[in-house]
Amino acid sequence: MKGRVIFFATNNIHKFNEARSVLTKYNIAAGMLRVKALEIQSNSLKEIAQASAQDAFNRCHLPVIVEDAGLFVEALRGFPGPYAAYVYQTIGNEGLLKLMDNVENRKALFQSAIAYCDNEAEEPLVFEGKVDGTITSKVRVGNGKSGFGFDPIFQPLGSTKTFAEMTLEEKNGFSHRACAIRKFAEWYTKL
Repeated sequence: MKGRVIFFATNNIHKFNEARSVLTKYNIAAGMLRVKALEIQSNSLKEIAQASAQDAFNRCHLPVIVEDAGLFVEALRGFPGPYAAYVYQTIGNEGLLKLMDNVENRKALFQSAIAYCDNEAEEPLVFEGKVDGTITSKVRVGNGKSGFGFDPIFQPLGSTKTFAEMTLEEKNGFSHRACAIRKFAEWYTKL
């Protein structure tokens, strides 16, 4: 039986805290591994996560997960997609909202791909999650403490709050990342 400790290769403390919050419910301990994993350019979140997980494992030789996420805005033909982090760093929430000026269709989708790699894997296994929602008309942060990236402008279906207005627990009830982490954890605890 495998140990119940895995390492999350990320430099994003917010992603790590979201993942750890879910994993602890499955009695899986998580350590944050600050290793800059290779991030290939691809339109596929799955391919990006797999390549990053393999690279992180090759560097540290520890059981590791890597996450890649994308925001797909319907009216923008799926933009920014897997390039969400770059787009956020470049134009931010205000820039994306400007692209959405006078756009009625505000449907969007957040997707996450979690890739797991260890010394027994022929190739990294991928677990995916998604959440449908809308792009708000303005930045909304409220009193939430779990928001980062495009969270202040993404409102998941079934909620009146943006991700940034939610507590971590509330966000994990909706989020694409939490969904993918739960799928991973359910698989991992059966090993």
